[in-house]
Amino acid sequence: MIDIHSHILPGVDDGAQSIEESIQMAEAAVRDGIDTIVASPHHKNGVYNNYRNDILLQVAELNRHIETRNIPLNVVPGQEVRLYGELIEGIHSEEVLPINMESNYLLVEFPSNTVPRYASQLFYDLQMSGIRPIIAHPERNKKIIENPDVLYSLVKDGAYAQVTAGSVCGNFGKKIMKFSHQLIEHNLAHLIASDAHNTTSRGFCMTEAYQEVRQSYGLDMVYMLSENAQDIIEDKVLAAEPPEHIKTRKLFDIFRK
Repeated sequence: MIDIHSHILPGVDDGAQSIEESIQMAEAAVRDGIDTIVASPHHKNGVYNNYRNDILLQVAELNRHIETRNIPLNVVPGQEVRLYGELIEGIHSEEVLPINMESNYLLVEFPSNTVPRYASQLFYDLQMSGIRPIIAHPERNKKIIENPDVLYSLVKDGAYAQVTAGSVCGNFGKKIMKFSHQLIEHNLAHLIASDAHNTTSRGFCMTEAYQEVRQSYGLDMVYMLSENAQDIIEDKVLAAEPPEHIKTRKLFDIFRK
């Protein structure tokens, strides 16, 4: 199993705080069935900055520790970039790091309460530059929750979306869980990833999330989501069905419960 979003690098953001915690996360990931994990520390979110070359060095060092302990996990480099106006310039100046370094997939985060007005134009410009944006955890974004058509428009125009395994499993509450399922059901989610920060309050539960998807939507959906993660690592085109609108009344019914 491949996990394209984690905060396993030690001491760089609000994830693992030491190499010991990183090792604990690596062991927990393996127990959950993960064999490849993307280290995607925060960048440009107003608190943390983690630059491309620093991440590459830190991933190499973490892999060395993991190999020394014979843990069957491969860590590949990535970055969770907060959307900002000079993002394309950051890519060209090698400040910003796509997933697995050589791919054209970039994990992008919005502020938790809004989606910047320039997101659509910037996503268009990214795609014209050959970069395919993946929206991290849209199910926890206040603006998207209130108006799912914001996500619909971005996906319709070529963006991808990654829901968090913990959201699918209900770790962020029933409302977020139900909304995550709505995104999957309406072809507004293309990947599941852990966004793991530790082994306690923000762990992996990837296996549980896939089991939930299998029970609700069948094996075909499980295969699509898991194969998309593999295709990102290999820089292949992702599978994606045409997105559908989430009806306002249906959404209201979910959040009323």
